[in-house]
Amino acid sequence: MRYDTNNARCEVFTFKEGLLSAIAHDLRIKVTGFSVEVDRAARIVEARFEAASLRVECARKADADAPDLLSPKDRGEIEHNIARDVLDAARYPEIEFRSTEIADAPGGHRVRGTLSLHGRDHDLDFTTRTEGDHETAEVTLHQPDFGIKPYSAMLGTLKVKPDVKIVLTLPR
Repeated sequence: MRYDTNNARCEVFTFKEGLLSAIAHDLRIKVTGFSVEVDRAARIVEARFEAASLRVECARKADADAPDLLSPKDRGEIEHNIARDVLDAARYPEIEFRSTEIADAPGGHRVRGTLSLHGRDHDLDFTTRTEGDHETAEVTLHQPDFGIKPYSAMLGTLKVKPDVKIVLTLPR
């Protein structure tokens, strides 16, 4: 089965820190270019994500969406910084995941595989959860593990935490 932006959702959640974090925002970012191939019989998952396709959906405040906190100009600047300064999408245009093992787990599946991001490969091990008519995987990535320096501004007084959360939701 093939999934993409027409029938699935992939989001990235970033979290602020630093001396001036009170003026910054946590973000919910939508990945607008991706495909996921799932072979349920062979228990294989292969996914590809376009590094330049991340679009800021909204700021978040107290773990809730706050859609009016960012202007379209702010969102555009953040997207530009993500593609250029964080992911270096011109040099590393694609992010790939390939499973090496999928097993049944309570309420979902346990998935192991390799994520290729920013020119580095790292093993991932996570559990999905089945919720109604969809299955959701949540993975926390530590950006420095992939050679990514978390975004910072204002001499480091405003920055993004090294850990980001990725949420991928597929229909069952």
